[in-house]
Amino acid sequence: MRSIGLFGAAIICITAATSSTAHAQGRSGKSQQGKTLPAPAAAAHQRVAVKQEQQRATQYGKTLPRQVQTVQQQSIQLQQQRRSAQYRVQQQYAKQLQKQQKQLPRTRNYASDPYVTAPLNYRYTVQGATRETNQYGANVLRQAVDYGYQQGYAAGQADRQDHWASNYKNSAAYRDANYGYTGNYVDQSDYNYYFRQGVQRGYADGYNSQLQYGTASNGTYSILSSVLSSILGLQPIQ
Repeated sequence: MRSIGLFGAAIICITAATSSTAHAQGRSGKSQQGKTLPAPAAAAHQRVAVKQEQQRATQYGKTLPRQVQTVQQQSIQLQQQRRSAQYRVQQQYAKQLQKQQKQLPRTRNYASDPYVTAPLNYRYTVQGATRETNQYGANVLRQAVDYGYQQGYAAGQADRQDHWASNYKNSAAYRDANYGYTGNYVDQSDYNYYFRQGVQRGYADGYNSQLQYGTASNGTYSILSSVLSSILGLQPIQ
């Protein structure tokens, strides 16, 4: 398994009068056009943003241990099937989840996070739902796809080595889809969606020993920028 550098994180802009919309889409400390909000509105929107971020991190902290346990249990089945290559890949995946679990902060000053006040820059759509995010969110989404491609490539390569039938949906990476997620800036479901988009393409390349969707440099695999842009469909907010 090979590692790829982390990017950044995401959020959605709101005002005091639209706090419910903020929960669905995220927020920033400025208006959708990037103009500074009046002080009362900015303060209100930041309070909502901080609360949402706290809730997101708390929920992820509760679910991550279960994810680690599930991936570890799946490894037993791989051993029984004598899929040694896929077993090694899944063990590395499990170790990464354990690392993420250890790195979850016990305390954090969310109010000081720059994403809270960063203006919205992009609009994107996830399964028919429109989202708006800033540069931090866009980076997290890029990370999700790229990590997905990396893990998918490793899983596809392992299934080929084990002489196993091609099926990206049975890989630990696709089932879990939380590799690299920190519980911050974007909803876990959004991260999962884009991670799986990367897994699907990475698996195809790994299983078929090709680089249709990605590139390789010094033994590190990453998704093509053109493919990444097509998957994300980020549209600048004017």
